[in-house]
Amino acid sequence: MPELLIARQPIYNRTQHVFGYELLYQPSKDSKLTSDSDDVSASQVILDALTEIGVDNLVGQRKAFVRLSRGFITGKYPLPLPENRLVVEIPAGVGVDTEVIDGVQFLVKQGYTIALGDYAYSEASLPLLALANIVKLDVQALGEEELRYHVNLLQEHDHLNLLADNIEIPDEYEVCRELGFNYFQGHFFSRPKLVRRTRMPSNQLALMRLLAEVQRPDANIPKLEAMISQDVGLSYKLLRYINSAFFGLPKPVESIQRAVVFLGTHVIQKWTTLLVMSRVEDKPAELMVTAVVRAKMCEILAKAVEYENEDTCFTVGLLSVLEALLDMPMEKVLGMLTLTDEVNQALLKNEGVPGQLLKVSLNYELGDWQQLDYPELDEDIIMDAYLQSVAWASEACSALLGD
Repeated sequence: MPELLIARQPIYNRTQHVFGYELLYQPSKDSKLTSDSDDVSASQVILDALTEIGVDNLVGQRKAFVRLSRGFITGKYPLPLPENRLVVEIPAGVGVDTEVIDGVQFLVKQGYTIALGDYAYSEASLPLLALANIVKLDVQALGEEELRYHVNLLQEHDHLNLLADNIEIPDEYEVCRELGFNYFQGHFFSRPKLVRRTRMPSNQLALMRLLAEVQRPDANIPKLEAMISQDVGLSYKLLRYINSAFFGLPKPVESIQRAVVFLGTHVIQKWTTLLVMSRVEDKPAELMVTAVVRAKMCEILAKAVEYENEDTCFTVGLLSVLEALLDMPMEKVLGMLTLTDEVNQALLKNEGVPGQLLKVSLNYELGDWQQLDYPELDEDIIMDAYLQSVAWASEACSALLGD
């Protein structure tokens, strides 16, 4: 069993690109760490785990935000991660006294970026404000009025970047953006924006028609070849991807027909689906990464429980972002596609093995550790599936989407 579970949550900049990832963690059920454990030791376990897993495997070349306890901050122990990769988050409950201030000063001298988590303004916190680079404000805890009050106070400190944390819906993101926040964190991009409209925009309607054709259960080689070949841009991107180092084919594939024959209809359907989905405008590329992580995780978990329809599980994970991608209820989205009942029920109600595995994947993604409930899956299997999926998705999306 692992001593702790680790997941990540993206932090976006104002252009909707990922600036870094906050690493979420919790001791596993069988961990030797307890609530009475020394917090320095607990933090050391976390950092040792990051070193063993590899920061690059979790966050790529982006920043890793890690929340450290008072004992570690004031202990002046060397951090095993390079200062250009780590953002040290100071928890709100750590207190502000000479010992903490000295510890943060020591970290700053070493070159680490300092973030103040769940910040609430007070005179006592001013020494930490002078040392910090980033201040995180919890949107849900403060409410809009208090949020505006804090922003007005903090914008007087020119060196600070403001991070809006715990944004749940797109409308909250828009408010925070108008207030001048530099960074944004939460599940808002994974949820649909409420849009009042009577008809779907023509570009999205064309996309859904194409997606419906790609996902037809009766798709065969001639049909897939004909459908993809009619779209020059789609054909070009798909062939470029298939011939990339990610697939490592012995020789280049020069036609869609050859690609379908060589790789099979299921593989072509997977990646054509993702390419079609990536055409949606005004959505961050990270939503596509999320789709691939979910898809691969569902596939790996399907193997672990010896469920034979691994491709179905992959598809369910991939399509699980459609509601947020199109800003439409999932039921309406599925009404426009020709999918099997198994896929529909998995996406709508988390029913069947694919739906249950999707639910496990979503709960892990959210850091909802208490809901990782599947009889045949231990925590170490689930975490390993997640870490494999993150690394695999990073490579796959880099080749496919050019990220």
